[in-house]
Amino acid sequence: MIALFYIAAIIAVIATVAVILQTNIVHGLLYLILSLLAVAVIFYVLGAPFAAVLEAIVYAGAIMVLFLFVIMMLNLGQHTRDQERKWLTPRGWIAPSIMSAILLGQLVNVMRQIDYDIVPAQVGVMEVSALLFGPYVLAVELASILLLAGLVAAYHLAKTK
Repeated sequence: MIALFYIAAIIAVIATVAVILQTNIVHGLLYLILSLLAVAVIFYVLGAPFAAVLEAIVYAGAIMVLFLFVIMMLNLGQHTRDQERKWLTPRGWIAPSIMSAILLGQLVNVMRQIDYDIVPAQVGVMEVSALLFGPYVLAVELASILLLAGLVAAYHLAKTK
């Protein structure tokens, strides 16, 4: 199981880097789906099958399909690819590299302080649904309204006059 964890983690990191470096937006979305599925495998290996299924269905399934529809509505072409190639210059990688190094340092620092003997609690569907439709129902509804507003805005941006 530990080998599967490391394989999924390596795939997630490589796929995420490929999302950033990809100039074709549809290929970038496919790499993002691969990255999200690798994260779902990591959740499963860590003993959270419910979180793994939610990751696969909600993020890799529903939200990525929404992104794909928005991209198809926007009808991005060669001009966008040329613009992205101009942004991918070596000088443009300095600030993101510094910020990524700082985040990596923080991650390593936090991982050194974790007590690995703690067994995670098993959380079931009933506990998650009771929280989502109980005290956090307003946050869930606000997130759905935000996604709907993004979809409507993308439609109006893509609409020809």
